[in-house]
Amino acid sequence: MLQKFERYPLTFGPTPIEKLERLGKHLGGKVEIYAKREDCNSGLAFGGNKLRKLEYIIPDAIATKADTLVSIGGVQSNHTRMVAAVAAKIGMKCVLVQESWVPHEDAVYDRVGNILLSRIMGADVRFVDEGFDIGIRRSWEQALEEVKSTGGIPYAIPAGASVHKYGGLGYVGFAEEVRAQEELFGFAFDYIIVCTVTGSTHAGMLVGFAKDGRQRSVIGIDASATPAQTKAQVLSIARHTAELVNLGSEIVEYDVVLLDEYAYPCYGVPSDETKEAIRLCARLEGMITDPVYEGKSMQGLIDLVRKDFFSEGSRILYAHLGGVPAINGYSYTFRNG
Repeated sequence: MLQKFERYPLTFGPTPIEKLERLGKHLGGKVEIYAKREDCNSGLAFGGNKLRKLEYIIPDAIATKADTLVSIGGVQSNHTRMVAAVAAKIGMKCVLVQESWVPHEDAVYDRVGNILLSRIMGADVRFVDEGFDIGIRRSWEQALEEVKSTGGIPYAIPAGASVHKYGGLGYVGFAEEVRAQEELFGFAFDYIIVCTVTGSTHAGMLVGFAKDGRQRSVIGIDASATPAQTKAQVLSIARHTAELVNLGSEIVEYDVVLLDEYAYPCYGVPSDETKEAIRLCARLEGMITDPVYEGKSMQGLIDLVRKDFFSEGSRILYAHLGGVPAINGYSYTFRNG
């Protein structure tokens, strides 16, 4: 599906899938739980899902003769960390707008984790006191204008690389990669669990799995706490991506499965249930998830298994998208484990 698109290799190759045997047994043993480790996909600054997207975006940035990647996210954005890493790797400058998306108070929140790594990699980090929104931000547009005004050639990468014209391609590739791994395993996964915020990871998966009629097997766990906006953005990106890859079938609203009951109390703030999901997964599997994204999708997975959402014998693939460096910004929350 992606043969006609240029790809700049930033990842190691197919990411491993491991069975979460102890977690599955702890939850009753009725279903089999697997994790695809997107958090282990690269040697670039701890990797993560954004690199799959950037592999299809960077060729366009290079073609435009840009010298500066300009992107945006929250203070502990995994996405901006990866843009900083890619800029360093390809020899471009990097400007990052870091907005106050999370009402979280921790003494070191703006000095550790993702933002620390971005600074080490040489990014020009700019704080802006604006609240959470997955849409196009004026602060980001201003940063682009400022680069131009000083003689630079900026390349615009929106939040999460999501509403970029090629933002959905990487996770079409994820679906194709999973299909190849399923052939080796001798079975297909019944469900794929993914955390959803800016939308292109979910949208790309949806398009990729639509190739064999499994688009509704992709279960998005909303972590934005703005589910109507997020669902609309997933649908929009999926439809655009389906056209790009010549899917040959229409993506409809019904195809976007987004569960909105796990995002509380708001974006970036973990509930007690999210914290317990993080601890449970860590203590049973040694697999660390973060309070913003993967902790909430893990909470959703655990709750859905307990509620018998999945039929007995189902094989569930949990997409671990990375993001663990953000947990350092929650040191007080997890000070006692």
